[in-house]
This record gives sequence, C-alpha cells and structure tokens, in this order.
Amino acid sequence: MDALSDALRVLRLTGAVFLDAEFTEPWCVVSDPRSHDELRAGDPDIVFFHVLTEGRCKARLIAEGEALELGVGDLLMLPRGTRHLMGSDLQLAPANADSIVRPGEGGMLRIDHGGGGEKTRFVCGFLRCDERLCGPLLESLPLILRVPLGDGPATAWLTGLLQAGTRESAAPRPGSETVLAKLSELLFVEAMRRYIETLSDQQRGWLAGLGDRFIGRALALMHEDPAHDWTVDELAENVGLSRSALAQRFTDFIGQPPIQYLTRWRLTIAAQRLRNEKTTLVRVAEDCGYESEAAFNRAFKRALGTTPAAWRRGEPRPKVDGGRSTAA
Repeated sequence: MDALSDALRVLRLTGAVFLDAEFTEPWCVVSDPRSHDELRAGDPDIVFFHVLTEGRCKARLIAEGEALELGVGDLLMLPRGTRHLMGSDLQLAPANADSIVRPGEGGMLRIDHGGGGEKTRFVCGFLRCDERLCGPLLESLPLILRVPLGDGPATAWLTGLLQAGTRESAAPRPGSETVLAKLSELLFVEAMRRYIETLSDQQRGWLAGLGDRFIGRALALMHEDPAHDWTVDELAENVGLSRSALAQRFTDFIGQPPIQYLTRWRLTIAAQRLRNEKTTLVRVAEDCGYESEAAFNRAFKRALGTTPAAWRRGEPRPKVDGGRSTAA
C-alpha cells in the first residue's frame, strides 16, 4: 500500500482553482488566503497554492524568512494559508490582493495589476482540509515552499489541466465542482511527490519517512492493513531492523512510536467513516480495536478534540479557551 495515496483517500481533500492573475512590473501584493469568505466557510484549514505560468517573481512570508525566487513551472504552496508577499520587488509598498480582485468570467476571479512592464501570470487555487486529520502530512511541510514542476511531459500535462480548470471555473457546467476539486488534489499530490524527491537524508517528518527504506516500508504495512494487531517486533521483522532500531528510527522520523502512530491512523479512518457511512459507533469502535464504545469515545476525543457523535453531526470544532477545549 502506498501510504501517501492511502492518506489522501481517507482525508478527502476538497478545493478548487479560483483565480487567474496577471501582473506587470513593478508590482507587489500581500495575500491573506484566510481573508476570503469562501475559503473560511466551515472554519477549514487551507492549503493555498499559486502556479506560475508566465514570467518570474519573488515571494516570502510576511512574518519571517528569505525570499523565494519563482519561475515558469514553479508551484508556490502555503500549507497553512499563511499571509505572504509576492512581487517583482518585495521592497515596494504592497497592494492588498483583496482590493484588486474582481469578478472574471463565470465563477473565476481575476487580477490585472502592475506598472505595465514585464508580465507575470499565475493560476491560484486551494484545498480545504481538517488539520486534526491531516496533521502528520501538514506538519511535514514548511509554511511556504517552492516546488519546481519542471518542463517535462508531466508538467505539460499539469499545465493542460490548469488551463482546463481555468475554463471550468469561468464557465461552470454540471460536475464542475468535482472536476475542480480533483484538479486541486492532483496538483497537491504532484507537488508532494516532487517535494519528497528534494528531501535530504537529514530531513525528518512524515513525508521524509515515506522516502526512507525502513520507515516507508513500516508505514506501508500499517496502511495496507491497519486493523491488524501490529507489534513493533512484527514490523521490525518485516522491514529488516531490530525492534529497538525501528522504534528509534520511526520516532526520529515521524515524531511518535509506531503503535501510537497506528492508533492515531485508526482513529483518522474512524473519523472518515463516521462522516461518510451509516455504520454504528459500536461497529466503528470494534473495527478500530476497541472493546467498548466508551473507550473508543475517550480515545477519539483525546485525539480529535470532540466526541464521535459530534464529529458525525459535523459540529464546528470546539473553541479553545486558555489552552483548554470548551467542549464538554
């Protein structure tokens, strides 16, 4: 089992391509993805992206960090929807992106901005997710990253999809919402694959673990059969390490021991089933390896901050007051 594919299957990310932007030098804008009413709907966590289709520019976070140089075929991703600057010159006084967005054709938004010089074009989109489910994946990513998609056949294919997505947003037809969501997910998956390829042997996190010979195999085994009563000994035997070596290596990469990771993944699967199936709580609890519904409820609330019943009803996540959840 491919752990990345399995995670994306369970997490069910949704999104769209929604903005076609053209800038001319000199220009600089500040963008706050979470300021968009559409993106805030349901209080989601937002993965925001720009794909540069023409020209070049720089980008950096508002709060900190060095500027990234972007060229044609680069994807700029903000895994937490963090405020950021983009422009030909980041020292210029930035225009607020919200103030220069205007309606385009159909449901597509449009930006035309700048001083009339060299042209830069972007197609922008987003993915909604719930960090309570996507935590290991999102925590593996920096707040801002440049992913070079390159100029090979795969990039031509993606560019064609982006153009199709722009047309789909401009002239919605039956099924458009699904098409745009799948397009955003395809871009995200390709970006993750390219990002994994750039990781060094010294980097850590869930995505780095996928590329490690031993941890990747352990993750694949647990994702292939999460209901199995895995032990560290059995995992170690399958991947070709001693028990202690696997436990230490897994914790170094993933940030938690193998069985703790497995428990959390089982609860993530349970959360997905509760939202998408009519299966009883008792059955879901049993499938996760819990002998009682009460024990399952406690573990679920500890991991996701809400009860299984509230999660199934789609109630908003509990607000936090002084570091403690306000949920009963």
